[in-house]
Amino acid sequence: MTTILDPTNEKAPVERQLAARHGEITGRLAILDIAKPRGNILLDKFEVLLAERLPNVTINRYRKPTFTKPAPDALRAEIKAENDFLIEGLAD
Repeated sequence: MTTILDPTNEKAPVERQLAARHGEITGRLAILDIAKPRGNILLDKFEVLLAERLPNVTINRYRKPTFTKPAPDALRAEIKAENDFLIEGLAD
């Protein structure tokens, strides 16, 4: 049983079920660092944990030039062309 906490201000918590898992996770995962200070530290740890738990997933790292603007079109196209799914993370 997994408990999912919802950070919204709910008077009565809503029970939610995890989506069914359909076999093994495989493919190419993009991890995008949005260039906030120390975000790379969080994503480095996250990458290690994912690599341990998902051995059949190839992890590719990307970084935006700055957190103050959206990712450039070329970077977004590169991520889309080279990956099946994406995790975007930041930390302060």
